[in-house]
Amino acid sequence: MSKLIIADNLETLTAHGNSRRRLLQASLGACALFAMPAANAANSPRIYEKRLSLLNLHTGERIRTAYWEQGKYIPEALQAIARVLRDHRSGERHPIDPGLLDLIQHLHHKTGSSKEFQVISGYRSPATNATLAAKSHGVAKKSLHMQGKAIDIRLPGVPLNALRRAAMSMRVGGVGYYPESNFIHVDTGNVRYW
Repeated sequence: MSKLIIADNLETLTAHGNSRRRLLQASLGACALFAMPAANAANSPRIYEKRLSLLNLHTGERIRTAYWEQGKYIPEALQAIARVLRDHRSGERHPIDPGLLDLIQHLHHKTGSSKEFQVISGYRSPATNATLAAKSHGVAKKSLHMQGKAIDIRLPGVPLNALRRAAMSMRVGGVGYYPESNFIHVDTGNVRYW
């Protein structure tokens, strides 16, 4: 169906004598449709369930759950994940971006690991983030942690640099590398690396 629509659009563009630039733009747009990141595969008919296993290193809380089944996110599972990923300093909770969960679920699959992710930081309240930013130049003042769109993790049995490379290869969001603190940061913002 998509190929037919694209072909019709290309014929229309060339029939009306539009410039090569417009034709190129339409072609690039068509390519983008087929190059969607794997982390956004929620509509894939081959995936019946998405699961995560997380350990919050600050609270000792664990969660092993399916958070997506039969094409739908499971609200109770999303709430349970938000509870485990809450700001451990203030206790504040915030919804976690389902795209972030998809990203780390895909990262887990990509590494081939069966271990749980160790979480250094999930959601951070604005007050907590401001306190941390005042103490360290490594904390962004407008951190995506405050929106539930970032997580700092490690994966036992997977070398940190290998985890970083796997995250970067997905080309979804930001990837930060903190070998001195033994974690990587991943988020669902713009694609960037540091």
